[in-house]
Amino acid sequence: MFLRRLLALLPLVFTLAIFSGCATADPQGASRQAMLAELKNEQPGSYFIGRRYYKVDYKFWGWVRKPGEPWSSAVLVMMNENTKLAPDRELGKLGSDNNYEYKIFGDFSGQRVYEPASNGFYPEFVLKGYELKNVSPGNIYKAAGATNPERRVIAHPY
Repeated sequence: MFLRRLLALLPLVFTLAIFSGCATADPQGASRQAMLAELKNEQPGSYFIGRRYYKVDYKFWGWVRKPGEPWSSAVLVMMNENTKLAPDRELGKLGSDNNYEYKIFGDFSGQRVYEPASNGFYPEFVLKGYELKNVSPGNIYKAAGATNPERRVIAHPY
């Protein structure tokens, strides 16, 4: 009788043993919490926050959001540099500022620009100026390797 009950519980014990080790802590948790606290302290104003997202094969500039809003609200933009060159282009080192964070000045033109490598249309941002905010900001992507310029995957921030 005892052996029969033990055998009946064996699948449950086995399942619990397998799944008990599946819960993992977020390795980026502390930096993500610091980033969320920083978002709350951003002053409203007539500027945007931009995160450079350089990919070798694509021509978009990066993610842009309003101050105080989460990165999940950011949009991937094509940068209009007729008035002001983007930071990396101004230095003559395309992509050298990958994943840098900027305070950017300008506006959305209301136009959408075609980007052939991704076969997508992206909002156009007319750049008028920028200030470097952070050269090593916290991670805003779920996907590992999202900022690797060689990867063709377009990761969305959260």
